[in-house]
Amino acid sequence: MTGQQLKNSILQMAVQGKLVPQDPNDEPASVLLERIRKEKEQLIKDGKIKKEKNPSIIFRGADNLPYEKVGNNEPVCITDEVPFDIPDTWEWVRFSSVVNYSMGKTPQRKATEYWNNPTHSWVSIADMVADGHISKTKEGVNDYASDKIFKGKKSPAGTLLMSFKLTVGKVSLLDIDAFHNEAIISIYPFVDDDKTMTSYLFAVMPLLSKLGETKTAIKGNTLNSDSLDNLWIPLPPFNEQKRICAKLNDLIPFIDKYGKYAQEVSTLRTSFPEQLKKSILQEAVQGKLVPQDPNDEPASVLLERIRAEKQALVEAGKIKKDKNESIIFRRDNSHYEKRGSEEVCIDDEILFEVPSSWALIRLNDIGIYRKGPFGSSLTKSMFVPKGDDTVKVYEQKNAIQKDHTLGTYYITRQYYESKMKSFTVEPGDILVSCAGTIGETYVLPEQIELGIINQALMRMTIYAPIDLNYFLMYFDYVLKQTAKDSSKGSAIKNIPPFEIFKKLILPLPPIEEQKRIVLKVRELENLCNLLY
Repeated sequence: MTGQQLKNSILQMAVQGKLVPQDPNDEPASVLLERIRKEKEQLIKDGKIKKEKNPSIIFRGADNLPYEKVGNNEPVCITDEVPFDIPDTWEWVRFSSVVNYSMGKTPQRKATEYWNNPTHSWVSIADMVADGHISKTKEGVNDYASDKIFKGKKSPAGTLLMSFKLTVGKVSLLDIDAFHNEAIISIYPFVDDDKTMTSYLFAVMPLLSKLGETKTAIKGNTLNSDSLDNLWIPLPPFNEQKRICAKLNDLIPFIDKYGKYAQEVSTLRTSFPEQLKKSILQEAVQGKLVPQDPNDEPASVLLERIRAEKQALVEAGKIKKDKNESIIFRRDNSHYEKRGSEEVCIDDEILFEVPSSWALIRLNDIGIYRKGPFGSSLTKSMFVPKGDDTVKVYEQKNAIQKDHTLGTYYITRQYYESKMKSFTVEPGDILVSCAGTIGETYVLPEQIELGIINQALMRMTIYAPIDLNYFLMYFDYVLKQTAKDSSKGSAIKNIPPFEIFKKLILPLPPIEEQKRIVLKVRELENLCNLLY
């Protein structure tokens, strides 16, 4: 584990309420949230901030599941969206519910009248020291830029800055008054006279920013204003925020020291076999590992069978009809996607070229994916001893250890029928570990107990007529990496949000080539293992 991984792991504990003990005497976060709402209302009334068009209110319903009401819309259950469990005294909120933030600007580079004789500090991402303070900047702007471009609206010393473009989630505190560029936001928490909320967000935003839905940019990823507004914030009671920050301040020097030594040890180790395995998988999914056979039925024919299978499931009522089914195709050396009557170029989503006999397809079009129930709807208090009228609860260890017989957790048949039936697993379903040790997969055999997935699992049901081993190989290569990227090195990682996950693109070879690829990968991986 690297120093950063250790830091992220501790931050994950912090935002889940596991770093410091809860104090029953603490005023719950719901009270703090009410004070925040009142302060926002007064600031809106005074004309200091704008009223949100669609404010978010998150609450628990009568079924103990989380719901969100946005603007005047009806409340919607958000069980599949909430990233993790938090203590009862905490509250889930959206970023825009607890802070006001402003974006910066960059004067035209060629317009020297903004940059000559600078008198004001101007922050770029290059000035931001991770988890540090900004006391000087590499560039500055003059009074003319201050008046014409920034209208004199400078971020004062003590302001929390966060990058949201290219390098997402880097934070720094201003020790000086300064302007900043358009890739950075100034964050002003409500009810923050003593900077408690600023300190808390300074500590946890590098982690929480990774929960946002980023879009791919030319040189990295970016969050837009909607993504920023919708960032998940686990809000502890006010006093617990102070204890969390104090504990982190105590731990950080030791973490940094550990990180230095861990890096030194890491450089002494050879990673050649693992890197070689990754290279093999990369060659495999790009169509470079085995030769194409002109006698293979092209993947375009396989695509038609997949669509026919999907239509049959729709007609059988097992899946919902996709109103705008995705069709990916090439035209004029570019990749396009047709949804309904709309065609869009998707070159920015294509990671690499594939052979002409291959096809591309979204994961959403080859299977059904389901995450386990929200934590509070399936707790240890609901578990019962195994009996004639019980249903098994499958756990992460079933996926990690590839053994369906492990585990002793069961629920009553009655609770299963009333609340948990949608989480049922069937033979042939794929269990995926979704937190901590992420991306470990296990295909359930024919003879299994009736059961459901728990909170730390995802169920994948692949209905497309493709080679399951090829799909799992691709999962290991691309999807597991995507999950890691979304957590940025945290020791406790999570599968990416469903909307990102289901939109990932699978390179689809002819079915016979899929089988040849799997055999060759296994052969070469066995050779790699001999190198250890």
